[in-house]
Amino acid sequence: IITAHGSIESAVEAIKKGAYHYLQKPFDFTELQLFARQVLEYHQLKSEVKTLREHASKLLRTHDIITRNPQMLEMIDLAKRVAETNLSVLIEGESGTGKELFARLIYQHSDRAEQPFVKINCAALPENLLESELFGHVKGAFTGAIKDRQGRFEMANNGTVFLDEVAELTPALQAKLLRVLQHREFERLGESVTRMVDVRIVAATNKNLETALEEGAFREDLFYRLNAVRLRLLPLRDRSEDISLLIQHFLEKFSPDTDIQISPQAMKALRLYRWSGNVRELENVMERAALLANNGQVEFSDLPEEVRLAAETTEQLLSLEEMEKRYIKKVLQIASELSEAARILGIDPAT
Repeated sequence: IITAHGSIESAVEAIKKGAYHYLQKPFDFTELQLFARQVLEYHQLKSEVKTLREHASKLLRTHDIITRNPQMLEMIDLAKRVAETNLSVLIEGESGTGKELFARLIYQHSDRAEQPFVKINCAALPENLLESELFGHVKGAFTGAIKDRQGRFEMANNGTVFLDEVAELTPALQAKLLRVLQHREFERLGESVTRMVDVRIVAATNKNLETALEEGAFREDLFYRLNAVRLRLLPLRDRSEDISLLIQHFLEKFSPDTDIQISPQAMKALRLYRWSGNVRELENVMERAALLANNGQVEFSDLPEEVRLAAETTEQLLSLEEMEKRYIKKVLQIASELSEAARILGIDPAT
């Protein structure tokens, strides 16, 4: 609303009735342009928020990986195709990008889907405990081994083993894993009986295994065995088109009985954030936001401080083009003649 006769009361009343902003004459034309762009952006975001929930629901019926990013869709297609084989798969991606979801997708589309899916995090245990966890042990193999115990490979026989953070395996365990891949055999810790096992291995890492090879930290022969097919998952910061979809998905997940919406300002802030923790970090943020949301809507104030600060900082940064426009305008206001303005700006007066 633009008016020459404004008051605080009339401004409040106008905004209550749906006005986005209130300008009182005289006003700066640049200011009007800025608010016009903001209004347009506000309504575009509002319209998109309204339609995203339905779009996200359609995607969810297809698979558990929420994306419309072309490269990620290619990875989904490749995962489904390789699932029909018995090849080992290596999934690379930063923490929180969905490596386990892809491992489960491969498992669910394979002919081993009715057999066990067994996961182990190779970074979660020290070497002696990890060896026992993977291959099992017999009574007396070490202090505290009071009875025989199956390892994860035996538990997963005829199924799929998901080795998360495989780059953390020690050289000794890498050698034992290579033997399973090559010969489908192993021994439990503390015994000499060779046991046979039939498993499909899907491995994941958040590190660059080529670098580990160069440094001698990872066996080359094991790398090529695991790397029969490689899936590379993008970080969320390179999948900006997925952020809105994921937000709606998580709101539905954490408030299934409540139709929670998200304000355009909150949506914009979430899009501007860098998401170093990827999808997992976004999920945690939306779980908190769904809990704090009042009157069925997530507001900017419901977001964590780091997200709000990042958005506010980005908003304060002017584009180079905008800074240039403001500088030229200021020079034109100060200079007495166009020739003087051209000299200050370092351009031809005819420009």
